[in-house]
Amino acid sequence: MPVDRRKERLDRGIRVRTESVYALSSLRELAYLAAPRALLIVGFLLLPVVVSPESYWGRVSLSVLILALLAISFDFLASYVGLVCLGGGFLYGIGAYATAVLNVHVGLPVALCIPMATVGGAVVCTVLILPCLPLRGIYFAIVTLMYPLLVARTIEATDILGGTEGLRGVDGFGSAWVEAYGLIGAMLLFLFGMRRYLSENAGLVIRAVGDDDQAVRAAGINVNAIRTRAVFIAAMPACFAGAWYTHMYSGTGISAFAMDLSIMPIAASVIGGPGTLAGGVLGSVILVPASELLRDFGSLRIVAYSLLLTAFVVLRSEGLLNWAARRYHQFERWVQA
Repeated sequence: MPVDRRKERLDRGIRVRTESVYALSSLRELAYLAAPRALLIVGFLLLPVVVSPESYWGRVSLSVLILALLAISFDFLASYVGLVCLGGGFLYGIGAYATAVLNVHVGLPVALCIPMATVGGAVVCTVLILPCLPLRGIYFAIVTLMYPLLVARTIEATDILGGTEGLRGVDGFGSAWVEAYGLIGAMLLFLFGMRRYLSENAGLVIRAVGDDDQAVRAAGINVNAIRTRAVFIAAMPACFAGAWYTHMYSGTGISAFAMDLSIMPIAASVIGGPGTLAGGVLGSVILVPASELLRDFGSLRIVAYSLLLTAFVVLRSEGLLNWAARRYHQFERWVQA
C-alpha cells in the first residue's frame, strides 16, 4: 500500500513542538538551525588565515569589523528602541579619545585601556545623550547628529586633547594577529551577546519601549530608565571600535568624529537588513571593500553609493539578510501525511 507523503517546511516542523525552546529530533534539524550562525563564525575566524592581517586587504578586513560594530550599535537603537541615532561618530570618537588619554596621559597598558574606554566611554556618552532621551523620531536624530560636530569643533577651537594634531604615541598591539582575532572575537561577542540580551525579559521590555512607549509607561515602568540602559548597551560596541582602532594605528584625532562614521553604519544596516543586528555586519562586508575598489574614482564613488543605496531601498527594502532568512526558511522536505 503506497504511503501518502506531503511537503513540509523544515523550520515549521521544529517550531510547532514548543513555543519557546526548539525540540530537535535529528542531526539534520540541528544543522539547519546552526548552519547560518556557524557560517558567520567560521567565516570570520578563517578571514585572517585567508587574507593576511598584515596585507593591504587584511587591513581593509579590519575596517569591515570596525564598521560592523558601529552598525550593530545603530541597529540596536534604531530597530529595537526606536531611537534613530545619527551620532555614531560621537560614540566612536569618545571611545577613541578615552583610550588615548588613558594610555598616553595616565600610562595604563592596552589591556586595561580598551575595556575601561569601552565602559567609561559608554557611560560618558549615555550621560551626554540623557537630556535628549525624551525626544523621538527626527528630533532625536537631528540632535544626535550635532554631537560629533560639536565635540570636534570644540577640540579644534580650544586646542585641548592635542587639538587638530590629535593624540599620538598610543601603544599598539605588537602583533597583527592579535589585532585581527581580538577584533573578530569582540565583534562576535557583541553581536551574539546583544541578540541574546534582546531575547531575555530585560530585552523584551526594551523592545516594548520601541514598539509602544506609552503602553509601557502606563504599565508603571520608567521608560527613560529603559532608554538610558539601552543607550549604554548600544554605546559599548561603538566605543570599543574607536578604542581598538586607536591602538591599531597608534593615535587618534578629530577625524574620529567624522560624519562618515555616522552615515556608513546606517547604510550598512539598510543594505544588510535592519532589525537583525547581523544585517549590519553583512552590509559592512559589502560596503567597505566596495569603497576601496571605488577609491580611484574619487568623489564619483559617492554617486556609486547613492545608486547602491537607492537600488536596495527600492528593490530590496527589507535588506539582504531578511530576504535570505525568508528564503532559507522556505526549505521543504517530504514527510508522511
